[in-house]
Amino acid sequence: MLSTAEKEQIEHEIRQVPVKKAACIEALKIVQEHRRWVSDEGIQDVAAILEMSPEEVDSVATFYNLIFRQPVGRHIILLCDSISCYVMGLNALHEELVNLLGIQYGETTDDGRFTLLPNPCLGTCDHAPALMVDHDLYRDLQPAAIANILEKYT
Repeated sequence: MLSTAEKEQIEHEIRQVPVKKAACIEALKIVQEHRRWVSDEGIQDVAAILEMSPEEVDSVATFYNLIFRQPVGRHIILLCDSISCYVMGLNALHEELVNLLGIQYGETTDDGRFTLLPNPCLGTCDHAPALMVDHDLYRDLQPAAIANILEKYT
């Protein structure tokens, strides 16, 4: 069941658009902001508020790669796997992350601290390779910098 705060924020978003369905992505982002991911129950609750079927809401949630439909760590690492990052050293960054964290793409560390995900583009091709931790963008990366970056996130 959605909290009062979640419902109020979703209702605020509904008032910003001409039809309730148009608030779907924002509603999903609100649920995720509060819970770190969107459960089946969250999908059903959003669907009820927006007068949509759970299947419609789920199709929106699964289309967007930044709506998480399964539990994730406290910090999300998005490793850019665009062609620019690939050419500029993506594989070495990925290898370093795997060595440091002991996880592959789509997995979460045993302590629940990090989830590692590929991302098709972080929009910084002129400073490849790049990764993002939560909302922090790191560019022009070398594998040796990864450990220091990860230390910032507890």
